[in-house]
Amino acid sequence: MNLFASTLRRSATGIFGACAIGAVAMGVGNLPAASAAPCKASGFAATASGVLSSAGAYLDAHPPADDVLTAAASQPPEVARSSVRGYFLAHPGEFLDLQRIVQPLKDVKAQCGVDLSPSQLASLFEALAE
Repeated sequence: MNLFASTLRRSATGIFGACAIGAVAMGVGNLPAASAAPCKASGFAATASGVLSSAGAYLDAHPPADDVLTAAASQPPEVARSSVRGYFLAHPGEFLDLQRIVQPLKDVKAQCGVDLSPSQLASLFEALAE
């Protein structure tokens, strides 16, 4: 499984949006210049790491949700969105659990005024590895 698919599988943030992720619209140079550590690339990486770790553990414990998100990585965006939305509408408790897991990332994004997902951050690092 490549880095993008693995990140997608483990990314709770991607529940509704990561299925349609295209090119990264924002580069590291566009991160805000705020002096607070959470608003630096290192802060985003640390927060995303914690969120992804928690989401990974949650998805390992919930194989059907894991399977839906894994399958979404290889589906056309409209099919993936429909499949993921359908699963989580039928399993609202799991959706709420994942929303709680993702909350620290949402908090940092709101605090820093940046729309950056873990998969976008991973894409930036993947681009460095090429």
